[in-house]
Amino acid sequence: MLTLHTIRTNPEAVITALAKRNINARPAIESLLALNEQRRRIQTETETLQAEANRLAKEIGGLMRDGRADEAVTVKARTTEIKSQIQSFASELELLEGQEREHLLRLPNMPHDSVPAGKSAEDNVVVSEWSPEWALAENAVPHWELTERYKLIDFERGVKVSGAGFPFYTGQGARLQRAMIQFFLDRNTAAGYLEVQPPHFVNAASGYGTGQLPDKDGQMYYVGEDQLYAIPTAEVPVTNMLRDEIVPEGDLPVKLTAYSPCFRREAGSYGKDVRGLNRLHQFDKVEIVCVEHPEKSYDRLEEMVAHVAGLLQD
Repeated sequence: MLTLHTIRTNPEAVITALAKRNINARPAIESLLALNEQRRRIQTETETLQAEANRLAKEIGGLMRDGRADEAVTVKARTTEIKSQIQSFASELELLEGQEREHLLRLPNMPHDSVPAGKSAEDNVVVSEWSPEWALAENAVPHWELTERYKLIDFERGVKVSGAGFPFYTGQGARLQRAMIQFFLDRNTAAGYLEVQPPHFVNAASGYGTGQLPDKDGQMYYVGEDQLYAIPTAEVPVTNMLRDEIVPEGDLPVKLTAYSPCFRREAGSYGKDVRGLNRLHQFDKVEIVCVEHPEKSYDRLEEMVAHVAGLLQD
């Protein structure tokens, strides 16, 4: 999440950066800065009133010691007014702080300077390639036909039992799924990642911690009675393992890997891109997460990318 300090220091840089994501952030940032100025003004007034209240409390004590009770009553009346005003400001500050947080939560992170601007996948830039160019055979068939032909996945019975997007993996398909999960976990742990088995449901704080909330609220399965969300990826619980903790620099990097089923509503998805194994509501994934010092984060990212590329090359 972007910090208020970053936005206050250089709002135009933030607006320009988010424009690369096709987001007009100016109205939201201007509104946020106006809220922040209002909150800071009220905070200053509150501190001024509190200082006056402290001064008057000492003054009342002196007046009482000097036998000037009538004057003390007048000063006490003023302190009562101040306390009432401070309480009013406290309620207003709480409201403004909540509004500030809502604004910050809805602003996405800025892309790295190296990220090109673009409106669709067609604007993507190829960073690296490994395999030579190849073309599908003329008689190639889509994967959903192959899985049916070789009885690897049963989509129809999945629909009967749960609905669309919840397939059964059967026979060799189930074995292949299990083998791939094991392969990825073994390779990740061999590369120094600690395997963890995460919870499959998380609380709202965890959803906010990794940015799924509030943006993806409508795409997550929610258990209202328990106020828990089914995880859309193992990244959510694994990253939140260290939420609100200070990791000693000597313990960095913290490299974690986890397998989990993932659950996504995929509301609004339709058409050719949702056939077969595309846009499932439940699927399996092996995740890697690394916590690193900010000054070394991009080097660590390159290492992670190279590791994952190696998995595909093997």
